[in-house]
Amino acid sequence: MTENLILASGSKIRATLLTNAGLSFDVMPAHIDEEAIKDEYLARAHSPKSVALKLAQEKALHISLRHDGLVIGADSVVEIERDLISKSDTFDAAKALLKRFSGQTHYLHSAVALAQGGQIVWSHVGTAELSVRRLNDAFIDGYLAQAGEEVLKSVGCYQLEGLGLQLFDDIRGDYFTILGLPMLPLLNQLRHLEVIAS
Repeated sequence: MTENLILASGSKIRATLLTNAGLSFDVMPAHIDEEAIKDEYLARAHSPKSVALKLAQEKALHISLRHDGLVIGADSVVEIERDLISKSDTFDAAKALLKRFSGQTHYLHSAVALAQGGQIVWSHVGTAELSVRRLNDAFIDGYLAQAGEEVLKSVGCYQLEGLGLQLFDDIRGDYFTILGLPMLPLLNQLRHLEVIAS
């Protein structure tokens, strides 16, 4: 197994998690039609967890077909009341989403996949359960103003490692899964493949 690792994502937090764990890797974001994949999978009655897995796999495959190395693909989706949530394009959309989250529990599915030579060699999905406290309009407006454009870059309009932590009453699940990359299963698999030291 090669030691040349590639992260098929432009996510700063995913890159930071890998760097903090001592991994060396190249970053090559995969540009795939995520919405088309979501629509196709949902039309075929696949679960949101399956959608997250498919997106991670497609990103890993996209890069592995074009570059040598072991490619890490990752993606996260948010599910509430059986609906799959996409990123908010505007602050109005973000406000509407946070109002929907208020007092409710939603699920974050984060998938990671490894591909090499156009083949998936391993994949995993982690799920976290997040309960949002009751939020009033004034808090939501203040939160969005303080958090700024960054909220539009994450599917749930929050970064748990920052101001987004204030949205929640209770969180159940792996911290790294919530950040968008289930690190412990990934590291275990990289050790199993003898890519990193065991």
